[in-house]
Amino acid sequence: MSFDNAYESLIDHEDTHWAFGTGFSEALAGVDRDVPDVDRADLAAYCLMLGDDALVLSQRLAEWCSRAPELEEDVALANIALDLLGQARLLLTRAGEVEGAGRDEDALAYLRDERDFRNVHLAEIECGPFAGGDFATTMARLLVFSSWKVAQFSRLRTSADPVLAAVAAKGLKELAYHRDHAAQWVVRLGDGTEESHRRMRAGLERVWPFLDELFATHPVESRLPGVAVTSAELRSEVDDVLDAVLSAAGLPRPADVPAARVNGLAGRDGVHTEAFGYLLAEMQHLHRSLPGAKW
Repeated sequence: MSFDNAYESLIDHEDTHWAFGTGFSEALAGVDRDVPDVDRADLAAYCLMLGDDALVLSQRLAEWCSRAPELEEDVALANIALDLLGQARLLLTRAGEVEGAGRDEDALAYLRDERDFRNVHLAEIECGPFAGGDFATTMARLLVFSSWKVAQFSRLRTSADPVLAAVAAKGLKELAYHRDHAAQWVVRLGDGTEESHRRMRAGLERVWPFLDELFATHPVESRLPGVAVTSAELRSEVDDVLDAVLSAAGLPRPADVPAARVNGLAGRDGVHTEAFGYLLAEMQHLHRSLPGAKW
C-alpha cells in the first residue's frame, strides 16, 4: 500500500505502529536482499554494531534540540540525528532479517537490554546539555565519529552483502556532510576567541580517549572477509583528516591515552559506560511502558 504523504500512513492502517510506521517509501527498493555465504550470526552482529552506532549517537544529538547555541544549529543537529536514525533503521532491519528470529527494527531498538547493544563508547558518552556538557565537545565527537564513519562506509560500498553496500552508498553523502559541518565548527571555535579555543580544546580532550576503540578490529569483523571492514585499516585515513582540521583550527592533537576497559572489553562486546543505562532507559521508556501500542 502506498500513500500520498507520510502522515496518511498513521491513520486507517492497522499495521502501522510506533515511530516509523509502514507507509513510507522503501529506502532500498530493488536491492538484492540475499544473505551472502557467511556465518549468519556474525553478519547479524556486524549489522547491529553499525546500526547501534548510528542509533545511539542519533539519540545523543537529539538532546540538543532547542538547546543549541543558535536556531540554525538546532535544525542542523536535528537533521544530522535524523540522518543517523535513518541509517540505524536500515541496518537494524538487516540485522533482524539475517538473524531470522522475527525481530524488526523496533524490537531491536526498544526491547534489547544494555548488554545486547554493540555501539562504540564514543557514541554514548555524555556531553549534551542535560549533563552539563558543552557544544564544543559535541562538535569534537561529531568530527571524530563522522570522519571514522566516512572511512568505514567508503569501503563498505563494495561489501559482498548487497544491503550493507547499498546502505553505505546511501549514507556516505550524509556522513560527509556531518564531517564537514563538525569540521567547520571545530575550526570556528578553535580559531575564535580565547574562551572558544579553551572550550574546543577541552572538548577534544574529552572525546580523544575513545578513539582507540574505533580502530580495534573486532573478531566478528575478522570473520567476515569481503563483507565487513576491519577497523584497524581506517586509522591512517582518519588521522589524516583529524590532523588537517586541528591544524586549521590552531589546536594541538590531544595525547593518545585510551579509556579504560573492563577485562579488555568495550562497547562492541556489550560493555558500556555508566551513562548508557540512563540513555537507554529514556529512549526505551515509552515502548516498554506501552507494549504493542499503535499510533
